[in-house]
Amino acid sequence: MCGFDNSLARDDFLAMKRVVVLWGRIFLLAILGISAFAQLTRVANTTLQFPANPPQRGYALQQIFGRAFTAPVALATPPGETNRIFVVEKVGTITIVSNIASATPAISTFLDIRTRVLNDGEQGLLGLAFHPNFAQNGYFFVFYTTPGTRYDRLARYQVSATNPNIGDPASELILINQPDEAVNHNAGDLHFGPDGYLYVSLGDEGNGGDSFQNSQRINKDFFSGVLRIDVDKRPGNLAPNPHPASSANYSVPADNPFVGATSFNGITLPDPTKVHTEFWAVGLRNPWRFSFDPATGELWLADVGQDTREEVDIIVKGGNYGWNYREGTFPYTGTPPAGFKPTEPVYDYGRTDGFSVTGGRVYRGSKISALYGSYVFADYGSGNVWSMRTNSAGKGVVTKLLTDSGIAAFGVDPSNGDLLVCDVADGWIRRLTYSVTAPTGPAIPATLADTGAFSDPRTLSPFPGIVPYEINVPFWSDGATKQRWFSIPNVNSGMGFDPTNTWLTPTGTVWIKHFEINTNLSDPTAVRRLETRFLVRNTNGVYGVTYRWTNATSAVLVPEEGMDEPIAISSAAGVSAQVWHYPSRAECLTCHNSAAGFALGFNAPQMNRDMYYGFGTPTTNQLLALAHAGYFTNGPVAPQASLALRTADDAETSLEWRVRSYLAANCAQCHRPGGLAIANFDARIGTPTDFANLLNGALVDNLGDPANKTLATSSPEHSIMLQRMSTRGPKQMPPIASNIPDQAGANLLRDFVVNAMPSRLSFAQWQSANFADPSSPQAAPGADPDSDGASNLLEYLATTDPLDPSAAWKISASATGALIKIEAVNPPNRAVIVEAADSLAGPWTQDLQNNNPTFPAVLKRATVFDLQPSSATRYYRARIMAP
Repeated sequence: MCGFDNSLARDDFLAMKRVVVLWGRIFLLAILGISAFAQLTRVANTTLQFPANPPQRGYALQQIFGRAFTAPVALATPPGETNRIFVVEKVGTITIVSNIASATPAISTFLDIRTRVLNDGEQGLLGLAFHPNFAQNGYFFVFYTTPGTRYDRLARYQVSATNPNIGDPASELILINQPDEAVNHNAGDLHFGPDGYLYVSLGDEGNGGDSFQNSQRINKDFFSGVLRIDVDKRPGNLAPNPHPASSANYSVPADNPFVGATSFNGITLPDPTKVHTEFWAVGLRNPWRFSFDPATGELWLADVGQDTREEVDIIVKGGNYGWNYREGTFPYTGTPPAGFKPTEPVYDYGRTDGFSVTGGRVYRGSKISALYGSYVFADYGSGNVWSMRTNSAGKGVVTKLLTDSGIAAFGVDPSNGDLLVCDVADGWIRRLTYSVTAPTGPAIPATLADTGAFSDPRTLSPFPGIVPYEINVPFWSDGATKQRWFSIPNVNSGMGFDPTNTWLTPTGTVWIKHFEINTNLSDPTAVRRLETRFLVRNTNGVYGVTYRWTNATSAVLVPEEGMDEPIAISSAAGVSAQVWHYPSRAECLTCHNSAAGFALGFNAPQMNRDMYYGFGTPTTNQLLALAHAGYFTNGPVAPQASLALRTADDAETSLEWRVRSYLAANCAQCHRPGGLAIANFDARIGTPTDFANLLNGALVDNLGDPANKTLATSSPEHSIMLQRMSTRGPKQMPPIASNIPDQAGANLLRDFVVNAMPSRLSFAQWQSANFADPSSPQAAPGADPDSDGASNLLEYLATTDPLDPSAAWKISASATGALIKIEAVNPPNRAVIVEAADSLAGPWTQDLQNNNPTFPAVLKRATVFDLQPSSATRYYRARIMAP
């Protein structure tokens, strides 16, 4: 018999969560039959020749630019530029180096304000930052100490109206002018964050032990912390609270942590109007140098210690880094109040390793893959230079690279991401390079033939144990087509299956991707082989290498720093050169990161599709075939119960689901919790759209226009995601390995923004449209104001009227012999899922006999499920899934 509980089917839907149920492998095989899987048998691979870890080399610092500078303490480059570096000299000058790749670069003075600068000890011209829109407004900002009555001054200057290589000394506009009684601990580093605001580091004023008592104060002066200010005075931001050192030339971001503060460290403040709301973080002694990770936006800062400890911090909103109650992780002086909650340093070290930490940079360059993603910093006194990565507990683990005393600052070569250092002692700028010592460890195969991947490179026939696979939505690769394989050589190792997120893959797994491109758009057979990439899973994560095809049968290893090659493309308009970028090994790690599970596209929503494994056998769903062959350590969900990405041109699928599929394939590797992207949306297909910050989502930096959003309703020009997809340059998406915009992908998003978003309602918008008072109890998600048995949440999902009992979502069940027929209306942009149980108490699981795809349909339609009960008594219910 068949039982069906209509109200349970409606009320059991939980807040638009997708329901995915894991089924044991035995049950799957009982339904589908073992013989269907004879086409894929797992075997060991013994041919692949990649070492577990790439060979390592030492490091060196190489003098550049052909001359020394006068006490260089900072390096900066205007946003978007790649050919100029500005050297900040403590004496009061900024020197510009142009044509930086040349053996004889041009060097000239950009700004000379020596008459305004006190250069003595730790005092001088200390920091420089270029406005994000420098190319348009010519603004740059400096921090220096003044002679006579000593001030720590933050000022804005402007480039000359007639010469882009000269700053105008007469254009000074003072923002902050703080009297300073001591000669040291001035800090003075400046950087614009990814949010477009200016961050400024401040020392504790000087002397020793915080003798001026500035370190645990937010209502005294501008010392001992990091400021975050709005130099553009954007709408909605606030005027600073009055203070002799501040000015009306900037505003305070409304979301700064101490805006509206009435207490600090748990102690009530006597006058909240004296709080310096400019503070972003506090409790720092002498934060001499800090920087933003260009990939993640994290703010890394090194704070110089007093007697025993040097520390490295990741600065967070409202963080209190302890000084002077603590020095590093050690107590320093006094008894902290009960409300004192320090933010722990990522790393601190004692006097055996040095005595003056110099903040560095997170390496995101293209040449040294071993350093990619690590924080490289130094100690001025000992000369130690380290790289640091954080462990699972968030604590730093360091590796010593070399020794070179006198390093006062780090910078970046804007053309390739190389790390540069300023030696304040001898005046030289140096580049961090591999040393000339021979590599240690096994070598990477020099040719594709040496890798042991293909028995016949001409046909790309893989050796046994190397398995082909296909995905639903390929990552955009400048029009190239791709083939894919993977291998887990040890047959006793398996993957941990997850229905929506990344799979856990074992050490030794190798993925292979082959690229080809059509070189004559009028002839589909004119195909050129470009490269074959390998990604190797090891105990540290992964490393990647690629092989460039030199002819139809052979390919050679691409250098570690990658390379570019122009490819002649013929079309009706003539012949043009398309630049193909072979990625560096460091660039591989940008997308193939740990948060993304390392291998992109190697997940259930991408691989939930049929695959033909050859030998005259029928096509089979990849998930089932891999499960039967023993590649998973846990039984995967059946394909009917697993999400599947859909292509941009799939007319059966709703536009929203196609957009989400595109973003999942092209963006989710970085745009996810723990990912490397700075933008704050979640592109994973398992995150419901209403919780992904995609639709009219707030930006980290709205570029000074509140109308700018992630995707803005009816407004392609204010949809920053679409703008970045449609262009190529410093802010393009994807950020690397693409020189041509994906026009089809951009058209898909534009269609969604213009034609779907205006009529798409979130639940909150639906409440406002249907209830006079959307905050009333009748409008609550679980309420049923028309008493038709359907909650408001179900009415929203079913697109029915919550105040009309005749409009309820209808589900019916009928029996014809042993066959059960379930009928329901599938609303547009929704998917209907049928679940079954042997009792009303459950457990409820998705019925695997129906073939209704788990993806939202384009239009409203009737959905019919023909089911064969697996027991004498069977209960069925239906759910609605929203994208």
